[in-house]
Amino acid sequence: ALAHRFLTSKEQFHAFLRAGDQPGGQVGPGGEEDVEEKKKEEEVLKEEKNCQSEPPAKRARPEGLSEDGEGREDPGAAAKEPVERKRARGQNKSRPCMKPAHYEQGRLCPSVAQGRAGRCCFGARCRFLHDVGAYLAAKPADLGRTCVLFDTFGRCAYGLTCRFARAHLGDGFQNVVNAELARQWEGRAVVRNSLSKELQHRLRKRKFSFQKAEQYLRGLATPRGAGGKGSQTPGERGLPGCTAPLESLGESPEPPAPPERGEDPRAEAVESPSPAGGEEAPAVRTRGPVTDEDVVKLRPCEKKRLEIQGKLYLAPLTTCGNLPFRRICKRFGADVTCGEMAVCTNLLQGQSSEWALLKRHHTEDIFGVQLEGAFPDTMTKCAELLNQTIEVDFVDINVGCPIDLVYKKGGGCALMTRSNKFEQIVRGMDSVLDVPLTVKIRTGVQEKVNVAHKLIPKLREWGASMVTLHGRSREQRYTRSADWDYIAECAKIASPMPLFGNGDILSYEDAHRAMQTGVSGIMIARQVPVGALIKPWLFTEIKDQRHWDISSSERFDILKDFSNYGLEHWGSDTQGVEKTRKFLLEWLSFLCRYIPVGLLEHLPQKINERPPYYMGRDYMETLMASQNVDDWIKISEMLLGPVPTSFTFLPKHKANSYR
Repeated sequence: ALAHRFLTSKEQFHAFLRAGDQPGGQVGPGGEEDVEEKKKEEEVLKEEKNCQSEPPAKRARPEGLSEDGEGREDPGAAAKEPVERKRARGQNKSRPCMKPAHYEQGRLCPSVAQGRAGRCCFGARCRFLHDVGAYLAAKPADLGRTCVLFDTFGRCAYGLTCRFARAHLGDGFQNVVNAELARQWEGRAVVRNSLSKELQHRLRKRKFSFQKAEQYLRGLATPRGAGGKGSQTPGERGLPGCTAPLESLGESPEPPAPPERGEDPRAEAVESPSPAGGEEAPAVRTRGPVTDEDVVKLRPCEKKRLEIQGKLYLAPLTTCGNLPFRRICKRFGADVTCGEMAVCTNLLQGQSSEWALLKRHHTEDIFGVQLEGAFPDTMTKCAELLNQTIEVDFVDINVGCPIDLVYKKGGGCALMTRSNKFEQIVRGMDSVLDVPLTVKIRTGVQEKVNVAHKLIPKLREWGASMVTLHGRSREQRYTRSADWDYIAECAKIASPMPLFGNGDILSYEDAHRAMQTGVSGIMIARQVPVGALIKPWLFTEIKDQRHWDISSSERFDILKDFSNYGLEHWGSDTQGVEKTRKFLLEWLSFLCRYIPVGLLEHLPQKINERPPYYMGRDYMETLMASQNVDDWIKISEMLLGPVPTSFTFLPKHKANSYR
């Protein structure tokens, strides 16, 4: 609980922030009426701009508006409450989207920006500006005197378009290069797993070879034995290492797969060097240690092992778990990192935006990617694609995503009820991967019907190297406490396969209690029971076994580092600056829930408690506690300069965990 002397009212909180960190800025007696009048004027202006100041979920509490967020007050809110509560789940799907055309009308041609004006491949057909004078006349003012790209790598690839261009522009607008510093980075890949144009072309033209995946899928497409319809499954026939389907789970609404779709999850064709179709493989006589990985499937004992027991695992975090954020967590002690959830069909189509989720910074020494899909063909092909084209230490299957968009298509949590497809996916991906395959699941789909303990032994037999269990069902989403007693039971069942627990870790005491349940490690995750998003220094607290009363200046330095990492990753031109700002604001929508240790009467902070209004120990600490979008934008302007004209922002997630 927060110490009483720091608590304040909603009106005084806002008045303090409006007054700024000025002497005498506090609201005196009788001043609250003026504050309310100014507030109503501001709300009218915001309505005219059609800009929501915070998610509807923070304005639609059944207890009334006194504990709401900082949004506009609605006199008819009580009558609309049921409708508002229904809309407050999940994502703000109709939120405004800022595109580059909204804040940058005339863009300079990249060839001109990089000093290659005479080599524009589009010539007269180029739709970008080639007139440097016209571009500079319309370009917004620079945001600072130092460029993080130039200071780090010795050169800035954005040249004239950089919003910090004065740091590296010489006479005649020539881009200056620090040759000594640039030589240190020659030949070093700062970020790996990028999508090349050649690979993208092959994927779009469907010229990429999925030899192993197609071989496995042919095994699934064969009729079920000589009897065809009604024949037994591989487990019923008694094949070694196979298991019967999980119809006994009692949740699967799906009937057995029809004969034409196939059933044999083992895919004997993968284990046999003979190609399908009755042809005999050419006999090649060899001597010595000749590798045959292209012909013979690796045995489990030959695969690379995933040795992460006892390590701190930063979970895949959609939207916020980007590369700059992972660098922040890595600096604070995260041992294992994982990219954001990537949809396998988008990867197979060569979508650049989806492939960007697979990028790996050179400081991420143990790194994996997470895939989402609903069918064996796409998931197996995607696993083979990644196995051949990127560098990862493991591949994770997302069987824990609760959102309707994924669930209704048969992916995410739905795979827990589609046992046949689930088995085919796991076996297929394991057969084409040279790295360990892990699976992330929930306790089940329904709130009081746990099925994870039945699935975990099967996953071990199907080929999974590790399972991560989130201690909530799909129906619970993130609104109940994680069931660590059930996780402890599942950890015993999973042995000797490692099982990581996930849910409600916000302090080193929570982590210590979690490790006492017998799990192999803990995953520190996600919205809305965040942990890493609320306090990325949690990894340091766990390793040092202490509560860190981090100051507002230290927290601001973390945001400054994130901004610099974002400019390195997304670029220092206007488009890169605004993309960095967007992800910074998404992160601030979680950071505002942190309550400083020095303000608490009882430690630690509970992860599902809504922070009350309080005055921090200085102005910045109070500003960081605001749940008002305008205050988040103010913080972003301290780091990335003023926002463009008509800028709007609404967080992606509505934070329904506080209900």
